[in-house]
Amino acid sequence: MNDITRRDALALGVSAAALAVTGASAQTSSNIKAADVPDPKFAIEKGASLRMLRPVRFVQADEDVFRANAKAFSDRTGVEVKVDFVGWEDINQQTAVTSNSGAGPDIIIGFSDAPHIYIDKLVELTDVADYLGKRYGGWLPLAQKYGMRNKSSAWIGLPFGATAGPLIYRKSVLQSVGFDKVPEDHAGVVDLCRKLHKAGKPAGFALGNAKGDGNGFANWALWSHNASLLDEEGNVVINSKETIAALNWVKELYPTFIAGTSSWNDVSNNRAYSSQEISLTANGVSLYFSLKNDPATRAIAEDSEHQLLPKGLAKVSPMAGLTLNAMLFKHSQYPNAAKAFLQFMLEKEQYEPWLNANSGYWSQPLAAYAEAAVWSSDPKVSIFKDTMKSTYYDGYKGPISTATGAVSADYVLIQMCAAVATGASTPEAAAAEAEQRCKRYFRRQGR
Repeated sequence: MNDITRRDALALGVSAAALAVTGASAQTSSNIKAADVPDPKFAIEKGASLRMLRPVRFVQADEDVFRANAKAFSDRTGVEVKVDFVGWEDINQQTAVTSNSGAGPDIIIGFSDAPHIYIDKLVELTDVADYLGKRYGGWLPLAQKYGMRNKSSAWIGLPFGATAGPLIYRKSVLQSVGFDKVPEDHAGVVDLCRKLHKAGKPAGFALGNAKGDGNGFANWALWSHNASLLDEEGNVVINSKETIAALNWVKELYPTFIAGTSSWNDVSNNRAYSSQEISLTANGVSLYFSLKNDPATRAIAEDSEHQLLPKGLAKVSPMAGLTLNAMLFKHSQYPNAAKAFLQFMLEKEQYEPWLNANSGYWSQPLAAYAEAAVWSSDPKVSIFKDTMKSTYYDGYKGPISTATGAVSADYVLIQMCAAVATGASTPEAAAAEAEQRCKRYFRRQGR
């Protein structure tokens, strides 16, 4: 049996190898502080091999460095690791098939609350999480929320990072209609968007079944009006006066958008912004870097600014992070190999070059990685550094569960918003329908 320790990882020179595949130069130093704590020393099973499924990259270096790190683990341990990348809209379905069939990938990196949906099919990861937390300054709040079982110290997921969707806008266009930045109040946002629409450079936010952008817009609309899916005790409170106010705001805002946003997926706003059809949207850093790295669109990147989502009635910007969350399934024949692999991938020799290569698209779940070079590489990227410090999450304000996961996976909240925006439903009817849909999920859970 093979044991792998962090000292073995140090000897691999993975940082240089991983960066080489992206054409970047190897780092000669690191500011990441790592405590000297005992290794778990997982005894890898004889003949072990692993298959992992994870969401497709939006930044090419994400996949390149991730694969290089996986190969480094295989070279060290002899454990073959096959990593498959699938579309964002497909990951939920494939995770459900894996869970229901009891066969398939050993590890799936799903989104955010996915471990809470499949909790009974998963291997506990507390030993890995405790080690990494002690070594790298502790897990950030959003990582704890998504990684730990509700009302328990047990870890059922291992967060790899989160991507935020703050505003991105053309500063010259906003200035041309009298704004230096996007207002923090709801009326101000509508006023700006009306003027952008009149100027022929409208805003555009996803109102389709988009895992990241669609759910992100719906949550922003609700949370900025102090509405929520649940209260602290886990009761469904979506049908509230706060939700009605949020939906009326969405109804007022929607006519200012570019046409077609009700069918947008997670790449639609990227394309519209890149082609200069819109001047305001919300997106991860991948859009900015794709513009910056293409000579044909570099001027658009230079004219673009990021801003946290407007607070509205909330005390802070109500923005969660779409989180990569690794799950280890009980059907795996090689759980020790899988744990060793996850530990290896999150050690600084592997994780830091991966984080840097992503150019800010994924933000770290462990506090020590805030010192990574990426966060001082470009002033327009620094806004993404603290994504996982957020106290907002899917299912806010209640406990995360199978039911809250199902609400997100089935796009209940964004469909509620879209129905009102397009005139298919009144705010009152849409909120009532969303309430009934949500309560069905919670009845199945036994609440």
